[in-house]
This record gives sequence, structure tokens and C-alpha cells, in this order.
Amino acid sequence: MDLTAMAFYALVCGGLGALSPRLPSFWQRFAVAALVGIVAAALLPVVRGVLGV
Repeated sequence: MDLTAMAFYALVCGGLGALSPRLPSFWQRFAVAALVGIVAAALLPVVRGVLGV
């Protein structure tokens, strides 16, 4: 995994971790994490293209 992908996912997962205690049930946290992962994976190529890496 290259540095750009690692930094991107670190930011996404860090933000998710900051919000997760506010969600009461395991399944809500799981659903949000899955959605965030899908969005992050879809946006990474766009972010890389914009940054030129």
C-alpha cells in the first residue's frame, strides 16, 4: 500500500472512529463503517487524480 492510500484511509477511519461511540448499536456502526469504506474506495482514484499521484 502506498503512502497516499494509507494517509487517505487513516483520515477516513480516524473520522469514523471519532463518530462511532455516538451510534448506539453494533449494526448501526457496522452499516456506517461499510458505507464509509465503499465511499472511500470509490473516491480514492479521484483524490489521487486531483493530487496528481
